[in-house]
Amino acid sequence: MSDKIEYDVLLVGASPSNLSLALRLVELADAPLRIAILEKGKSVGAHLLSGAVSNPRVIKKLFPDWDKGEFPLGGICKNSYLSVLGAKRWENVPSMLTPPYFKKEGYAIISIADMAVYMADKLTERAKAKEGVALDIYPGFPARSIIFEGDRVVGVKVDDTGDPSADNCYAKVTVFGDKGFVSRDLITKFNLRKNGQTYAVGVKEIWETSKSYEGEVWHTTGYPLPPGQLGGGFVYGLKNNQLIIGMVMALDFPDPNIRPPQVLQDFKKHPQMQEMLKGGKLLKYGASILPEGGYYSLPEKFAVDGAMLVGDALGTLDVKRFSGVDKAMESGYVAAETILAALKKGDTSAGALASFQKNLMDGWVGKELYDARYFRRAFHDYPDLLGSFMPAMTSGVDGGSGVIGSAIKAGLYNPIGSLKLLGARSLIESPSGDEPVAYPQDKSYIKAGHKAPKTVATGFKEGTVYSTADVVFYAHTHYEEDSHHIDEFNASTCLACIKEYDAVGQDTPCVGDCTAEVHQTLTKDGRRYHAMALDNCVQCTTCEIVCPYVNLRVNAAPYGYGPDFSGM
Repeated sequence: MSDKIEYDVLLVGASPSNLSLALRLVELADAPLRIAILEKGKSVGAHLLSGAVSNPRVIKKLFPDWDKGEFPLGGICKNSYLSVLGAKRWENVPSMLTPPYFKKEGYAIISIADMAVYMADKLTERAKAKEGVALDIYPGFPARSIIFEGDRVVGVKVDDTGDPSADNCYAKVTVFGDKGFVSRDLITKFNLRKNGQTYAVGVKEIWETSKSYEGEVWHTTGYPLPPGQLGGGFVYGLKNNQLIIGMVMALDFPDPNIRPPQVLQDFKKHPQMQEMLKGGKLLKYGASILPEGGYYSLPEKFAVDGAMLVGDALGTLDVKRFSGVDKAMESGYVAAETILAALKKGDTSAGALASFQKNLMDGWVGKELYDARYFRRAFHDYPDLLGSFMPAMTSGVDGGSGVIGSAIKAGLYNPIGSLKLLGARSLIESPSGDEPVAYPQDKSYIKAGHKAPKTVATGFKEGTVYSTADVVFYAHTHYEEDSHHIDEFNASTCLACIKEYDAVGQDTPCVGDCTAEVHQTLTKDGRRYHAMALDNCVQCTTCEIVCPYVNLRVNAAPYGYGPDFSGM
C-alpha cells in the first residue's frame, strides 16, 4: 500500500456484513466503482468466530445455488432441540412446547470464517467480470484510527506510529462492520448510542468425533451455569464427523469471575457430552464477544457524514432468535443501494446516507429486532427466572422428573407461583403496551462484593477436558515479541482494583472473565500487580468490556497477528 489511496467505498473488516455489501455493490454497479476492504486478520476469516446455525435467507439472495454443493456448508439442520441440563441428565423440551424461534430445521450450519473466504473469492471473481469495478482486499492491514476532516469521516489510518508517510486509506464512504475496534470511536465521537451496548462472551471448540451427528442441533440451558447467570450451550453436528461445542455467557450479570473456557470444560464433563466426545479429538478453540443489546442498543443514527455502521458495529444481533449472521448480512445488502445512490448524486453526507436506516428498520431486520426488544430485559426484571425457576428445573431433571414434571415442580404451571414467570413471558413472547425505558447498561453490575457461585463438576475426563492454558494452544495465536496491542491506561488503577477484589476473595474481572489467560495478577516482593501474557490473546475484547474502571483498551493487533480461526 502507498501512503495515500483513494476509493469510492472503503470497508473496515472482511465481515459477513461488509462482504454482503460489496457483493451487492458489484451486482448493482453501472458506473466505475473502486472498493477496498481492510481486514485485520492475516487472511480473510482468520479472526471470525461464530456458531452458527443461520436462516439462509440472505445467503440465498447472494448465492442462489447455496445448497447445491459449492457453498461451504457444514450441514443443514435436520433436527433441532431445546434441552434442559442437570449435572447428570439431559432432557429435550417436547417439540410442541418449544417456542418457534428455537426451531432451526432447514437452517444452514456454517463456519462464518469459511463462508467469508468463499464470499471474498466470489466477490473477486464478480468484480473482475464487471466492467469498471476495481476491488482491493488487504488482509493483515487493520484500520487503526479514523481520519476526520471536521466532523466528516474521510478514511482510516492503517498505521498509528505518527509517521506522516504512514499508510492511510481514503474514501467517499467508509463502512464500519468491525466488532468495535474502530467503530467504537465513531460511536463515541458523535454520541450515537444512548443506551450503550450489552455483551455476552462465547467460547467454542471443534471436535472430530468417532460418530457422525451431521444436521443435529442442540441449544441448552441449565448446567453448568450457576443460578442467576444468563447463558447456555450449543452443540452442532457438521459433515466429516465434526462437532461444534460452545457456551455463551452474558457479561452483565453479577459473577465477576465467569472463567469462560472452564465453563466450557464443565459443559464437556456432562455424561451426554462425554458420550458424544468418546474417541474424539479436539481440533480448534476460539472465543468472541456478542453484542446482545438488540433494539434498545442500536445507535440513534446509522450514518454520519462520509461513514456508515453495519453488522456487529451497528449491533443487529437478535439474541431471542439466535439470529446474528443473517441480520448482519442483510444490513450490508441493504446498505449497498443507499451508498450507490449517494455516490451517483455526489453527496455522501449523513442526510444522503440516512435512507439506509429507514430501509433496514422498515424491513424484516427492524421488525424482528423490535419484536425481541424486551427479551434480554426480562431476565433483569424477573431474576427468579434464572435464580429460582432454572435451578428447580435442572434439579428436577436430575431427579428423573423429566422436563414437564420438572416444570410443574418448579412452579411454572402453578397459577400463583407463576405470576413472575408470566410477566417475564409477556415481555419475551408478546411485548405490548407502554414503552418502558430501556434498562441501564453500564458497569454498575461489576461489584467486588459479589460472591460467585461455583459451577458443578462431575469429574475430570482424561483427554476431553483441558486447562485454559492448554486449550488456548488450539486457537493458534501468533504475535511478535514487541506486540503491545492492549493498552493499560493507569497502573495505579489496576493496583487499586486488585486490592478491592482481593479483599473479597475474587480475581479482578479482567482475570476472571478472560478467555485465554492473557490477564494475570502476580506477586513480587509482597506487591500484587497486573500483568499480561499478550501472546495468548484471541482478540475477543472481553477484558475491556468487563473492566470496572474502563482502564483497558484492546486494539487490533498489527500485521495480521492474533488467532487463526480459519474453519471455526
